[in-house]
Amino acid sequence: MNKHFRRSHLAWAAGLAAGSLLLSGCAGTGAAGGPSGDPISGGTLTYATGDVEPACLDPIVSGNVPQALVSTQYLESLFYQDENGDIAPWLAESWTWSEDRLSLDVTLRDDVTFTDGAPLNASTIAANVAYIKDPATLSSTALLAVEKVASVEEIDEYTARIHLSEPDNALLEHFSQVWVPIESQKALARGSQENCLSPVGTGPFKVESWQKQQQIVLVRNDNYTTPPPSAAHTGPAYLDKIVWRFLPDDTARFAALQAGEVDVIDVIQPQDMVAAQSDPTLQTLIGSRPGHVVNLALNTRAEPFDDIKIREAFIRSVDVDAALSSIFLGTVPRANSVLSSITKYNQQDPEAFSTDVGRANQLLDEAGWTQRDNDGYRIKDGKRLSVTVIQTSYVLVPVSMLEQFQAAVKAVGFELKISEEETSSFTARRNSWDYKVLPTYYTKNSPAVLNLTHDSSNIASIKGVGYHSNSTGLKSEVSDELDTVLRTAATTADESERGALYAKAQDIIYSQYLNLPIFDQQTRLGLRADVVGVRLISPLGMPTFYDAWLDRS
Repeated sequence: MNKHFRRSHLAWAAGLAAGSLLLSGCAGTGAAGGPSGDPISGGTLTYATGDVEPACLDPIVSGNVPQALVSTQYLESLFYQDENGDIAPWLAESWTWSEDRLSLDVTLRDDVTFTDGAPLNASTIAANVAYIKDPATLSSTALLAVEKVASVEEIDEYTARIHLSEPDNALLEHFSQVWVPIESQKALARGSQENCLSPVGTGPFKVESWQKQQQIVLVRNDNYTTPPPSAAHTGPAYLDKIVWRFLPDDTARFAALQAGEVDVIDVIQPQDMVAAQSDPTLQTLIGSRPGHVVNLALNTRAEPFDDIKIREAFIRSVDVDAALSSIFLGTVPRANSVLSSITKYNQQDPEAFSTDVGRANQLLDEAGWTQRDNDGYRIKDGKRLSVTVIQTSYVLVPVSMLEQFQAAVKAVGFELKISEEETSSFTARRNSWDYKVLPTYYTKNSPAVLNLTHDSSNIASIKGVGYHSNSTGLKSEVSDELDTVLRTAATTADESERGALYAKAQDIIYSQYLNLPIFDQQTRLGLRADVVGVRLISPLGMPTFYDAWLDRS
């Protein structure tokens, strides 16, 4: 099981109560390590990631979780979004919407300098948006985030007016993501190839070196002046350096933590989490991420999932709770919404996804799949009721869990085939709709993630790169209604109407049995007990080491 429990390296792709974290051996809210004295400056922290190595250290290029993990240490955003979803200034000082909400005036702080000496000003914002929209940059997540940005006008040195093609009430949320960071215009002018090696931001650390397939070295920004509103101190970070190592083997990574060879690991496995919680030299820090939960998307563009009865039967035949208990040892709660438990306006509906074998059998009989072959699978017109789920090493739904689903659906007559793919073939099959069942999720700090994952306009490839953020492909009168609801939700200026519309959108999605939610995306860290002040920062739940220090005096 270990080798299959991976966080997807795609940004596109478990729920506790909203905003909550699982903490072990630590004190405070959302932080690891209780203070045992005054913070100590200095030292090197070694972080070992089990995620894939980024192809680029600039999260504007592509835009995925491994990039977000590391770039949170050296890049910052215009706005900060807290655990309640409220927006506060960060690199921006203030903002004002026009009456028609087709433009946003952003006033920047006038005292911010990038680590290459370039000043933050209105031209910086124009340069960043232009860079994101340049096809040569190969942006995807950031590109979708600024899709409605038509242009940026420089009103004065520190005021940028962002013009929109249509209102976008998620714009402030978009500009609080690390995938839409504010980078030095001087550095961006170097081009994406050089910028990928050493992005330049305003963060508490900066990139010193990158030895591919080995490690990234980050060093302290001694001139740091822009801590987020949630920070526990001001001024430079306490740590001198962070060594960001790539250790994909789960067993080796946890053993390195136990031996003190590394200070922090991510993608901690369930059995290792249990072991860490009983070890006084270790602690854990685990929290949900926002967006579209880890789920199975059903392809409605082809048989048999073009039939709503077959979709519901499949969902009703899977026992998600039993699989989570068995595979994740009770450390990952079940999701009962397509939006994560910390995403604004999530609608938890356990009944919509409850296991009901009797109902599943009834639906399959009604759909005409009344006979079974010698292997126990249902057949109709001589054809077996068979669907294939594609899987690869980095997806969050492990093969062991899919095998439990496979056994469960066989009881009602479904044949579920599991096709384990290399990364390249998985991507190709996903992009070309060559699947019936797709494990997926999408990290985004807004209910507007549903506009990406369920608006029918996103069935097509974005900008011709192959990837489609809508993975179910529903096209019908119901999808037309859903599109209208989602598009109104994205543009209304009335926040209460926005909430009601996203609730309605979820009701429609649930009624069509398009996705089987499994669990929230999570950041799962194991730490040495003498590592103090590591926090998971809103809005994406990425670890931040700005307040971290080593209690080793």
